[in-house]
Amino acid sequence: MEKIALAQLGGGANRIAKQHEKKRLTARERVLYLLDEGSFEEIGMLVTHRTTEFGMDKEIYYGDGVVTGYGTINGRLVYVFAQDFTVFGGSLSETHAEKICKVMDLALRNGAPMIGLNDSGGARIQEGVRSLGGYADIFHRNVQASGVIPQISAIMGPCAGGAVYSPAITDFTIMVENNSYMFVTGPNVVKTVTNEEVTSEELGGASTHSTKSGVAHLTSPNGIECLEDVKRLLSYMPQNNKEKTPQLPYVLGEELREKLDTLVPENANKPYDMHEVIDGVVDEDSFFEIHKDYAENIVVGFARLAGRSIGIVANNPMYLAGCLDVKSSIKAARFTRFCDCFNIPLLVLVDVPGFLPGTDQEWNGIIVHGAKLLYALSEATVPKVTVITRKAYGGAYDVMNSKHIGADMNFAWPGAEIAVMGAKGASEIIFKKEINEAADPAAKLLEKEAEYAELFANPYTAAQRGFVDEVIVPRDTRRKLIKAFAMLEHKAVPLPQRKHGNIPL
Repeated sequence: MEKIALAQLGGGANRIAKQHEKKRLTARERVLYLLDEGSFEEIGMLVTHRTTEFGMDKEIYYGDGVVTGYGTINGRLVYVFAQDFTVFGGSLSETHAEKICKVMDLALRNGAPMIGLNDSGGARIQEGVRSLGGYADIFHRNVQASGVIPQISAIMGPCAGGAVYSPAITDFTIMVENNSYMFVTGPNVVKTVTNEEVTSEELGGASTHSTKSGVAHLTSPNGIECLEDVKRLLSYMPQNNKEKTPQLPYVLGEELREKLDTLVPENANKPYDMHEVIDGVVDEDSFFEIHKDYAENIVVGFARLAGRSIGIVANNPMYLAGCLDVKSSIKAARFTRFCDCFNIPLLVLVDVPGFLPGTDQEWNGIIVHGAKLLYALSEATVPKVTVITRKAYGGAYDVMNSKHIGADMNFAWPGAEIAVMGAKGASEIIFKKEINEAADPAAKLLEKEAEYAELFANPYTAAQRGFVDEVIVPRDTRRKLIKAFAMLEHKAVPLPQRKHGNIPL
């Protein structure tokens, strides 16, 4: 058990960070660094386990391997627990779980975020089913708190077995690179059952979960940066589902951004980075990307617009041409639902040629997974604004926050193409007979392509039908968005009476 006295830690977060730049912090040091100086109030410091079997009555540690309590981050109330790996490997016992449940109950009753600093080898096997029951008690509270208060899990060390399911239910999971891992069954069990040779890092390290599985929303190079990421993440969120996010002071000025005029290439098949569009419309240095290295064909994250917190969902033509696939649909749907839970307005930036074709996508359920994003955006009642920067083709046009599924305001840039498909593919189908019978089929195809493009490869047909509210010059996008979100600030949507919908999971 850690021997550091509270009095020794009175120097504050900066001193802790300086002393521990290259080594892991203790559980208590993590809590004291995370919270505002002097704000931490511990709960259950003297709790001990109740197990007498296997000689456990001879090993008694106050706190039973977890530090719990409450404090503030930037003056805002939060509740926190930090598991102590030096006590029985941070394993969860009956009393360990009771301490966590107590602060979770307080967080839910008082409408404040819950932060878990996880560093545990799993259930304490000496306690048998009592430890398993403790996990179930925590899981149940995670579910009850979901959509009511923000829940953030920081994985600061090992997280194995039952310990992984609570973070999976919470809203965001942050992992420390080269120092944390998550898996249901470890490398030894994997080798026994499947004969696969794999390391802990390969099986469930930060890199694996941030690029392959999508379990980790963020990764941090060390424990200090991880705690800083928790603080930054919280800054975009309200305390609970009944509040709105804090608004930072902002004075309107010259809001035109001329660089947006030249970001989209003239060649419709040439990619560009949607991050540049995002940087051009949001407040400077305010974009905080989530799932950065997972399903990179779609970008999600938080930003500020004139000091207001917003969520962003954006196709990225740099990867898979911005197509929607299984992973990107799941990623965007999950983020959309979080924003809707906590009253965070949504900005959707669209450049999507459709859903990614192929047997791999069809066999892995692109139909049901693509429907998740459609469902999430249709269900969301927060202010929703769409900007079509270039392509919006086929069913993906509908899915990406079209007017038809409840978008409040839809803008398009002059070069936007809104159609069932691209001009070439459409012409080959519609004018197949004419092209085949022509003396020069290639020339006829080009002619028909131009004809189709003139009719549909522009935003004006959609604007005439009211599907696009306004065609705007790119440089004016930021100004239009500021006005639109301000106009939508008090949006209220009556919902049908039901227990809950049945999203295609």
